[in-house]
Amino acid sequence: MGAPDRVEDLAVLPSLAGIYARQVPSALVGALPAGPLRRDRTVGSLPGVAYRASGVRPDAARLTDFAHLTRAPGSDVLPAGFVHATVFPVAMALMARNDFPLPLAGLVHLRNRWTQRRPLTLASVLGVTTWAEDLRPHRSGTLVDVVSEIRDERDGADGAAVAVDRSTYLARGRFLSGSDRAEGADRTAFTPPVPTGRWRLGADAGRRFAEVSGDWNPIHISAPTARLLGMKGAIAHGMYTASRGLATIRLPEAYAWDVSFAAPVVLPATVAIRVDGTPQDADGARFTGWDPRSGRLHLTATVTAG
Repeated sequence: MGAPDRVEDLAVLPSLAGIYARQVPSALVGALPAGPLRRDRTVGSLPGVAYRASGVRPDAARLTDFAHLTRAPGSDVLPAGFVHATVFPVAMALMARNDFPLPLAGLVHLRNRWTQRRPLTLASVLGVTTWAEDLRPHRSGTLVDVVSEIRDERDGADGAAVAVDRSTYLARGRFLSGSDRAEGADRTAFTPPVPTGRWRLGADAGRRFAEVSGDWNPIHISAPTARLLGMKGAIAHGMYTASRGLATIRLPEAYAWDVSFAAPVVLPATVAIRVDGTPQDADGARFTGWDPRSGRLHLTATVTAG
């Protein structure tokens, strides 16, 4: 697969606040768009278009705040989670299109895969091309991958992507026309290992990450807004826990990072963690986070060199 031939250039990065204001349920800020693809429960095809944004310059103060919050090393190297957050508005704009076949509100982030050839830094000028692909059935609904190729525009117009960010989302209760709804692998039983550390996350952890990432999804901001969207309470951003986990690992310049999300972290929370190995090992470095009281798995990740 790859980017569609049709590419639309964005003059500026879209506003996440504006996208959420149009997409969250009427209980918060207004009704969902009433297009036909959102009224029925079957799923059509993906739009054959990619969005492209150019000249995106990382913000130094925001980088400092992000590194401090996620415990990442302080330097001019951009953490993968920071780059994901910086270009996330492009992906959100794509998923908010009227012809996108899945409802943006309610999409569940199941997995994120990041690969980079070399570090991006504060001096980098980011260009991003984002598209959706691989619409496929799942026993609970439909999966889709949203892919972003990130370039450093200082490399010139023909420069190859420095990093690729692939996010997998699940739309629960939305099924592909004519698909087998039984597809989807069973989750492997999780036995908590001996922890190597613990995090204590306050009730404001979602709001604090929103301040540095720009992702003000109401499910992360407060218990009342999260409950209106069907959650038990405010939950931590997946990319916050993933980024904080990544910060526990000493990274090579080129690496692949693969994180899978399980049960959400309902705030406030204590998260037990375990870190094993290094990216240079045959199996890579491995990170696991879970609820130490219930034993429920929150996330797993691997980081491999190269």
